[in-house]
Amino acid sequence: MQRALRLLEIVDRHHEGAPLPVLAADVDLPRETVRRLLNTLEAEGYVHRLDDGCYILGGALALLGQSNREQLVRARLVAKLSSLRDELGAAVYFSRYHDGEVTVDAVVDAPETPRVQEWVDFRASGHASAIGKCLLSQLDVDGRQDHFSRHPPARFTSRTLIDRGALLHSLDRQPATVPTLDLQEYALGTVCAAVPITAGDTVGCLALSLPLDDAYRLRDSAEVLSARAAPVLLALAL
Repeated sequence: MQRALRLLEIVDRHHEGAPLPVLAADVDLPRETVRRLLNTLEAEGYVHRLDDGCYILGGALALLGQSNREQLVRARLVAKLSSLRDELGAAVYFSRYHDGEVTVDAVVDAPETPRVQEWVDFRASGHASAIGKCLLSQLDVDGRQDHFSRHPPARFTSRTLIDRGALLHSLDRQPATVPTLDLQEYALGTVCAAVPITAGDTVGCLALSLPLDDAYRLRDSAEVLSARAAPVLLALAL
């Protein structure tokens, strides 16, 4: 994402457009790397390739500075989640830790890929859900302690971990590159996975849920979810 943002800055400097070799030299990256980044940015509408092969900023990026930025980012986010839902065959979620609470900002599901039934408020189930654990793992120790002081861990199923010390230890040891899992800790019959999404000050995550019968697909699906996170990061960062 950092390379993509840097490349967009370079494109913006060339008001009349610039070809790939010039952009690669300016950004100091191999041409093939810049080619792949440009292909992704073009597909997302952030750059546009002219007939002469030069690249300029695309329409999607130009709109981000206008009053409809929030609506545009929301629409692009939902479109990306919908694409992930279809690819993974699972309900997909975007969540943030906002104002000291776990929030689920967007869910995309379908009749054949239903979302998790929120039988306990997600704000109070951060210790048990993949979403909550992924978000809390991105906080510092004081932030986690504050969260648990307001939302003491409660048992939802026989698999729910409620010991605060053990939870804090688990969150502290969660690698940022490894998906966070919920194996029937929030609700029986459902498994979930979440991967971190951090753009600017946003502490967020992408998540998916599957019925227990499809649990064998969870880890592979989580890896795909992580690999597809870059466009979501770009939309949020811009």
